[in-house]
Amino acid sequence: MPGGVRQRAEALIEALRPVLRHDAAWLSLLDPERWVQQPVATAGYPDRVRGYLASPSFMAEVERVGMHRGRRPIRVFDSPVHVSELPVWVDYFQPSGLAEGVSIPVVTADGRYLGLLGSHTESAEPLSEESLDLLISLTPLIAHVVDPLRALTTLAAMVSDARAGVVLTRAGRVEELPGLPGAAASGMDAATLRRAGSLLTPGRTWARFLVPAEDPAGPGALLQVTVLACPPEPPGHHRALVLSGPQPETYGLTPRELQVLGLLVEGRSNAAIASALRITARTAVGHLEHIMLKLGAGSRTAAAVRADRQGLYVPAGFLRA
Repeated sequence: MPGGVRQRAEALIEALRPVLRHDAAWLSLLDPERWVQQPVATAGYPDRVRGYLASPSFMAEVERVGMHRGRRPIRVFDSPVHVSELPVWVDYFQPSGLAEGVSIPVVTADGRYLGLLGSHTESAEPLSEESLDLLISLTPLIAHVVDPLRALTTLAAMVSDARAGVVLTRAGRVEELPGLPGAAASGMDAATLRRAGSLLTPGRTWARFLVPAEDPAGPGALLQVTVLACPPEPPGHHRALVLSGPQPETYGLTPRELQVLGLLVEGRSNAAIASALRITARTAVGHLEHIMLKLGAGSRTAAAVRADRQGLYVPAGFLRA
């Protein structure tokens, strides 16, 4: 179904009711950088329980029981740690009138652990082995429904010339993007990837520009890079998509002119461009005149707008000496 992860998770919990027979249920996604289970959808729990499910204390219990390591659902009655030793049960679930339940690790078909699906009943009767087997068979589909990379893969597909791509996280980590070759094939090193992500300043959700290829096929080889802000979907640690593609038509612009264009896109004056590049003001003006001629632009502003829209510039600091 269309819509965001939260809407799909809510619909999933309802669709699974014939299997889980739940009076309360939740689905959470792991935030690996804050190391918490971020609830995406809940049904039937009081506020204090929902708050605890998002706490580091609950994640500690998840680790203790091993709910994030196994691949098979765990019912309350067969937990490897007795429920009387688990605060989440003694202080939260049981006082809410819940007597039995199950937790299902949400793991994708390619083996990525995403989070947990949990449900509880007021009845003490546990789910049958047949129901557990059914849930196991459904796990890849459940994971697909709430996979936070699903929307990012769709977003990346809109960039038709992308040949490789990665996802940057809030902590600067690099994650692979299913369906595209990753960092090794992107032609960019880790420092370049992080710097690319930093170009998404507040209010700017995308950028397109040129960078030198990490292992160029020939001198002066360039990549076109597209950076897209990730939608604010849970668990919330994904920050930017960085996609690389082949060098586009550059209209005969030289490496120096592409760097001048980068400074022009940043709003630098002629004098500031000259100072940044350690050239004379006259030389800077000469570069700008050549740029406007090659781009068919009637002014420096028009040249900057065209370069920004088409990604025909190298941001300051990216061009190798």
